[in-house]
Amino acid sequence: MGCKKDSSDISSLPERKGVIQRKGMPMTLLGSELKVGQEAPEFAAVDMDMKECKLSEFKGKFIIISSIPSVDTPMCNLQTLRLNEEAEKLKPDVVILTVSWDLPFAQKRWCGDKSVSHTLLLSDYRDREFGKAYGLIIKERMLLARAVIIIDREGIVRYLQIVKEQFSQPDYDDLLNALQKLREGA
Repeated sequence: MGCKKDSSDISSLPERKGVIQRKGMPMTLLGSELKVGQEAPEFAAVDMDMKECKLSEFKGKFIIISSIPSVDTPMCNLQTLRLNEEAEKLKPDVVILTVSWDLPFAQKRWCGDKSVSHTLLLSDYRDREFGKAYGLIIKERMLLARAVIIIDREGIVRYLQIVKEQFSQPDYDDLLNALQKLREGA
């Protein structure tokens, strides 16, 4: 009997070397390369209540996707808290999704501990659809890379910032300025 191929298999994904690094060491990203101007790939992930959530559910809003390795690390903690603060100021036409491979239970505990309620945390642990489609799987760590993405109301990727040094924060000013320009042009 052969083994059924797991839908989360990543062995055949395209590789991109040198896009990111960890403490100066080059790392490899797996998955399709995302480009500004393309239609945002659909993906499904699981929310903190284990319900499937699809990107298309937010069409008609500006979407910021914050990709992080794990909410239980200091840099990801800072990134998620910062974007949660911004989310409160940006509503109602902007939604912020934070995606990691953390289990939904860990995300729910973390949100409760930190009183995070303006950002939707999603877990890509099950099928790794987000990581594969957005090209953000770190081969050497088997985690998602730190990145921020803006998708416009029509579902087009308008901004992409893959953080080169994974122990650094995204450039929030650049992200928020890009969002403001998109909102003004809408």
